[in-house]
Amino acid sequence: MNKFRLTINALAVLVAVIAFASIAQAQATRTWVSGVGDDANPCSRTAPCKTFAGAISKTAQGGEIDALDPGGFGALTITKAITIDGSGTFASVLNAGTTGFNVSAGANDIVTIRGLSFQGVRQGTTPGTNGIKFNSGKGLNVLDCIIQNQGQNGIQATLAASAFLYVRNTVIKNCAGDGLSASTTSGQIKVAIKDSSFTENGTGLHALANSRISADQCDFSNNTGAGVFADGTSGVGVANVSNSSIYNNGGAGVQAQTGGAVARINNCDIIQNGGNGALVGAGGEVDTWGNNRFVGNADGAVCTGCTASTVH
Repeated sequence: MNKFRLTINALAVLVAVIAFASIAQAQATRTWVSGVGDDANPCSRTAPCKTFAGAISKTAQGGEIDALDPGGFGALTITKAITIDGSGTFASVLNAGTTGFNVSAGANDIVTIRGLSFQGVRQGTTPGTNGIKFNSGKGLNVLDCIIQNQGQNGIQATLAASAFLYVRNTVIKNCAGDGLSASTTSGQIKVAIKDSSFTENGTGLHALANSRISADQCDFSNNTGAGVFADGTSGVGVANVSNSSIYNNGGAGVQAQTGGAVARINNCDIIQNGGNGALVGAGGEVDTWGNNRFVGNADGAVCTGCTASTVH
């Protein structure tokens, strides 16, 4: 009887090992999606999947999902380090009624999203919520993307730990809330933005609690509220903007308000904003270097509420 039990136990362990090995083997380092694929496929180059959601379970930690051809590949929740790349194709995510990508990765995971179009269909009856929502992870890279027509925000980082967010060559437009907002309840969220555009949103760039945002060679235009807003409501938000254009916004071009929030602007064109060119609200600070150009803003001033010590 004891020998029989030992044999059964050994067999159970062997079956579990084989099953685990089969699962591990099924996860490839690189998988593929296609507009004519099928999620029942192994997501290989010759037998691609139909959606990102179908491919992610077959993609190893730290691996990559690539789009073979044009298509709408669906909304996705990302829970591990991965790269999702649609470069060179018309790869898109139609996220009516939901968030495009929810990034809820592990503490050491870095996620890269490249070459995708997120379409929220804001004029529809069920608009998308956020294009990309960053909930957890070590870092998120958003490269060469278009995020538009969202009912809430283009990119929203709302974390509970320190992390980084890097955005390059990305257009965020026609989102009812913020083009990009960032906050964390613990540590800092450090955001770097390069060569990107925030236009026709509620607020272009919103630096919220414990965020440290730097933007270079960007434009913030035609937003209904402020172009750049450093907001200290729940913790100090800091926005640094260099070599950028801030124009035709309905509110202030640059605004800092509440809780010691700071906006710093260097070598920027701040033109024809419906509110102040730069506005210091209660509890905020705007630092403006002498190389900024203020033209045609509603207040007609260089920086309303700035002190001599903050105009360099």
